[in-house]
Amino acid sequence: MTGKKWAYEDFAEGAAIDLGPKHVTAAEIIEFASEFDFQPMHLDEEAGKAGLLGGLSASGWHTCAMFMRMICDAFILDSTSQGAPGVDHVKWKKPVLAGDTLTGKITILAKRLSKSKPRLGFVTMRAELFNQRGETVFELENTGMFLTRAGADA
Repeated sequence: MTGKKWAYEDFAEGAAIDLGPKHVTAAEIIEFASEFDFQPMHLDEEAGKAGLLGGLSASGWHTCAMFMRMICDAFILDSTSQGAPGVDHVKWKKPVLAGDTLTGKITILAKRLSKSKPRLGFVTMRAELFNQRGETVFELENTGMFLTRAGADA
């Protein structure tokens, strides 16, 4: 873990980290839905248009997976991340449609060192994803676990 850019100390409350862009294609929506969420609005443009979502739309779980890739690319893979104990909440605010381009941001809400493992810190984050029109399509709050620099070097 030595040499990673992001360690516990590098997260400041109130700071924001930009995510994206991520262009969403019809092919990837259908591929994900074919394996994991094969509801008609995720597999067929006409079924999507006939329903409430307005077109071929990504599954909410696909949106979560795209978000995970976006945060991995933005900072997780260059961090001392030790995973997360869970997700506090996730909301799918608007459909993610084929052709959308997503951007986003992570805002650091709080951080604290572990009482039992002082080389491990907890960083609480709020994530938002936006479509190309600036509409919020996704919100998530969770706490990630990151080693301190000393913990990463140990």
